[in-house]
Amino acid sequence: MNAFKLTIVLLALLSSTACVTGTRNLQNLEIPEYTSDKSGAGLVFIGPIVDKRGFEQKPKDPSTPSVKGDLSSVSAETRATLIGRQRNGYGKAMGDVALPVGVTVQDKMHALLKTGLESRGYTVVDDANAETRVAVDINEFWAWFSPGFVSVSFESKLQSDLSVESANGKKAISVSGYGLNKGQVASDANWELAFKRGFQNFLENLDTLLDESGL
Repeated sequence: MNAFKLTIVLLALLSSTACVTGTRNLQNLEIPEYTSDKSGAGLVFIGPIVDKRGFEQKPKDPSTPSVKGDLSSVSAETRATLIGRQRNGYGKAMGDVALPVGVTVQDKMHALLKTGLESRGYTVVDDANAETRVAVDINEFWAWFSPGFVSVSFESKLQSDLSVESANGKKAISVSGYGLNKGQVASDANWELAFKRGFQNFLENLDTLLDESGL
C-alpha cells in the first residue's frame, strides 16, 4: 500500500470513529442458518435465561463489558440490551453498542439455542412442562473493537452454561463461541459480521457438546 492510499485509510478510520458518543443499535444481527446431520426428537423448553455478565466501570480490557457513563445508574434491563462499546481511532471507549430496541441478550441466546436444537430435530416449545428443559446462564455476550495501523479488528465472544434436565437426568454443558472480523471502518456491517461468526462457532460447538452428552 503506497503512502497516499495509507493516508486515505487512516483518515477513514479516524473519521468513522470520531463521532461515536451515542448508542449504535445493530439492526441486522441475525442468527445464521445451521444444519446438523443428527436426528433427535422430542419437545424442549428453553428457560429461564439469566444474564450473568460482569460489567465493570472502566475495565482495562475492551473485552470486559462496560457502559458509557455511571454503571451504577444503568438498570439490569438496559444492560441486557448492551453488547459492546464503540471506540475512537485511539482506542478510547465511547458510546454503547446495543441490540435493536426491545431486544435483549436473553432473546438472542434463546434464538441461538432454538436454532441449534431444531437443527438436530428437536421442537422448541413454550411449555415449561416439556420433557426436556434447558436453563441458561449467559456469562459472556460481547464484542469489542481494536484499532490497528491499516485495519481494525472486531471480535465477539459468547459463553453460556446450560443445565439440561430430562427423563435421563440432569446434565451441565458449557458452550462458547468466538468470532473475528477485520475491516477498515467501524460500520454496523463489520460489527455484525464479528457476531455472525461468533454465532456460527457457538452453534458448531453446541452441536459437538450435545453429541458428547448423548442428546
